[in-house]
Amino acid sequence: MMGTLATVLAGKKIPTYGDRFRADVEGDIEDVGGVLKITRIRVKYTLKVPPGKTEETRQALGVYLVKCPAAMSVQGAIELVDSAEITELEA
Repeated sequence: MMGTLATVLAGKKIPTYGDRFRADVEGDIEDVGGVLKITRIRVKYTLKVPPGKTEETRQALGVYLVKCPAAMSVQGAIELVDSAEITELEA
């Protein structure tokens, strides 16, 4: 998921190197009918973007999941929840 988001951001000229791009991930494992199953994955992105790029970053966050092979592979079986903290860097 991170790689797909980075690709979408790169297409919008939003760099993701170094400390500009981070993901913190948590998951829930539950007993479903006697079988342990990953039911939910939460991803919180921390993004530092160039001045004036917040809206384009939000747009990327709105479309990257449908372009992500991993996300599309588990859709329907595992709930994916993403959020982002976006900070604009000083010019």
